[in-house]
Amino acid sequence: MRKALGLLLLFLALLYACSSAQLEKSLNTEEKEFLSYVRYIITSEERKAFLRLPPSERKTFIEEFWKKRDPDAETEKNEYKDEFFKRIEEAKHLFGGTSGWLQDRGRIYVLFGPPDQREVYPRGIGFYDPPSEIWYYGFYRLVFIDYGWNGNYQLEPQSAQLIAQINIAQIELRPRVETKKERVFFDFDLQIQKTAEEKHLCQIKVPYRNIWFSANGDKFQTTLEVTLAAFDSKEKKVWEEKISYPISLSKEDLKDLADKDYLIEIQLPLGAGAYQLEAILKSMTDETGVVKKIKLTITS
Repeated sequence: MRKALGLLLLFLALLYACSSAQLEKSLNTEEKEFLSYVRYIITSEERKAFLRLPPSERKTFIEEFWKKRDPDAETEKNEYKDEFFKRIEEAKHLFGGTSGWLQDRGRIYVLFGPPDQREVYPRGIGFYDPPSEIWYYGFYRLVFIDYGWNGNYQLEPQSAQLIAQINIAQIELRPRVETKKERVFFDFDLQIQKTAEEKHLCQIKVPYRNIWFSANGDKFQTTLEVTLAAFDSKEKKVWEEKISYPISLSKEDLKDLADKDYLIEIQLPLGAGAYQLEAILKSMTDETGVVKKIKLTITS
């Protein structure tokens, strides 16, 4: 009996899948594009209803779909829709071209926006580990791992189980519309350079477009806080330094520097040996932060 019931359910599922595929073929380009873009936020009931509609009613459905999610129906602007498509474009740019928003990091970015804090391990957390990233949303920790070393970071299964909890914590199963619209995906480039004097210099390059400033009169200001720490081969901290860098710019300065980097250089007072260097960069305007670790070998 159970076997027969299982076969019946499987048959019905296959029947629905075939029916759904046939209905999708009847959609025009605009309608297919709509379904593709809203894949993360459309409910299964909404999707079924949309596919079953006659072509003459689908445009109205799309309009109502966005209207239901508009946080302020009294205004002409739909902040939710604007923020949603803005995140898709940002995810494309951040995570590997036009398909970047379809990967796991892109999906989480579209749903929840930039993380409150981000840790980046381009050479893995451990010596033989693949590249990984850790994103924090409040108390929730999401881990992405690049198992193939090809730039396609996959959400760890345990982290995937937290998505529903994050949704509940945010009250609704859809992207938040941030009150801080300027908030961006905070990031920086970390490199070690050797000077002519055979000294090792840590270089941190922060794109100005990634820095969130607060307006103070006719100036845009923030403070970047850098914490550098070096660990030896036994993971013992052997050196640490914390420095703050206040930045104050005019509106014209910001325009001129939009495509440039803010450069921080710190000399490393380390002797010969193998180290892991940890760099923590925080923006004190919104207290977002990024942690990056790289391996460093000093021979003399």
